[in-house]
Amino acid sequence: MCYATYIATTPEKLWEALTSREFTKKYWFGKEVRSDWKEGSTVNFLDKNGETTDQGQVMKSEPYSLLSYTLKCVKDQTDYERMPRVTFELKPMESTVKLTLKHEYLSTGAFQDEGEGFIGINNGWPAILSNLKSFLETGNTLPEIGL
Repeated sequence: MCYATYIATTPEKLWEALTSREFTKKYWFGKEVRSDWKEGSTVNFLDKNGETTDQGQVMKSEPYSLLSYTLKCVKDQTDYERMPRVTFELKPMESTVKLTLKHEYLSTGAFQDEGEGFIGINNGWPAILSNLKSFLETGNTLPEIGL
């Protein structure tokens, strides 16, 4: 799956929004993303109660241009051939930044055949990216939509 959006911001501000747990809580609809963002480090996704819901490992971290990590729900017991991976690519374009998000290796497990996981991702990423864009451009997030 691949999504792209254009955000009126700088690569530095967008990078901070992607990697700062204080920012992620605002546009991930309450989820907090924690990591030191060094290659090989753990990425944890915490819900509003502080419980870890998803985990991954940082694969690439090139400040202001590329961030990639594996991502798996902690309840998912699937033995993946290749771990699902999320990659954010930031490309400056004058006064905006093109943000491209790829969520790869979803061909097995809960994501196969447009199952529940696929539907959740397909609805979740557009909402998260829209919320991120609104937050960076206006300082406000979208109304809670129950993700």
